[in-house]
Amino acid sequence: MQALHIYAGPKARAALAANGLQPAHIRTIPGAAGGPKGLILGPLDRFIFGDWLTRSQQPVDLVGASIGAWRMASACLNDPATAFARLEHDYIHQHYELAPGQKRVSAEQVSETFGHNLQAFYGGRVPEVLHHPRYRLHIVTSRGRHLLRTEHGVRTPLGYLGAFLTNTVHRKAMGAWLERVVFSSPLAAAGGRCTPLPFGTGDYRTRQVALSEANFNPALQASCSIPFVLKAIHNIPGAPQGAYWDGGITDYHLHLNYPGAQNAIKTGAARAVSTGPDGQFDAKGLVLYPHFQKSVVPGWLDKGLKWRHGATTFLDTMVLLAPNPEWVKTLPNSKLPDRTDFTHYGNDLAARVKAWTAATRASQQMVDEFIAWLDKPDMNLVRPL
Repeated sequence: MQALHIYAGPKARAALAANGLQPAHIRTIPGAAGGPKGLILGPLDRFIFGDWLTRSQQPVDLVGASIGAWRMASACLNDPATAFARLEHDYIHQHYELAPGQKRVSAEQVSETFGHNLQAFYGGRVPEVLHHPRYRLHIVTSRGRHLLRTEHGVRTPLGYLGAFLTNTVHRKAMGAWLERVVFSSPLAAAGGRCTPLPFGTGDYRTRQVALSEANFNPALQASCSIPFVLKAIHNIPGAPQGAYWDGGITDYHLHLNYPGAQNAIKTGAARAVSTGPDGQFDAKGLVLYPHFQKSVVPGWLDKGLKWRHGATTFLDTMVLLAPNPEWVKTLPNSKLPDRTDFTHYGNDLAARVKAWTAATRASQQMVDEFIAWLDKPDMNLVRPL
């Protein structure tokens, strides 16, 4: 493999060694925050959702934050391959013209434009997402508390400073400033109840809200609303009042307690797919994670805290697909697309589109190598997560 690296937690690795990897083994797929970096996963998304998973019938939980929420919601549309192609095109071609002397676009302008784009993207199609016959969507957002309850020019920076300082001491302590709110697909004919969460919630302060046609767009936009880059979304229908921001703040790469799903709020019931009759891990409970790097960083404020970047028991059942860092050096600018490109290219939309398009096209090599591995699984190519 030149472009793709495959990583697996200990339980997932044992399952792969015994059974290989089949579509029916997958029960959860996360989609990380990370802005333009997620573009590199477009070809993998089209293959996994448009081809590979169609060979199975089991329900699959899709958990997303920020661009990952947009990706996972797109997977729930009819003809997901076409939806992913449109997402890639729309994201690559988004542009915010800078006026002469203007160094950055205002958060109001970005939020207004992005909101219109989401409405155009999902217009008239939200029921496809909410009532997909197999996929159960979970959109992760971050809801402000205390100083962060509403967006304010002075209180918001102070609140995020408090969140940063408390998070440095202990991640769970950041719950005093921000809580995880997950908007989940509704259960059919269940009076507004949610699909059970596919992860445990003892790690961090968590609420769950049922998705509906009224709150789908606000929840998705909130999950993508980076503080100070976009405006917060306030008072989402059906959810506790307050300001909602990017789900990546609390859950940057969705380092969640997937094996602990039986402890998720509002469920209390163990998921029968997680263990076999002898209590051992069942291969039909794997988490498949197309990601843009090996590290699964818990929260956005943990990016600089390297001691939190390692794997934990939360990831024991995970198979992670990521680009080879050496292969990434062959891409334009020797890196993945990222948000700094908006500043680097400025008003030169054509140059940024060219670079990002070249990177996404090159990532088809990851798909080709994944297909080859699926046909002939070689455990020597599976690295420990």
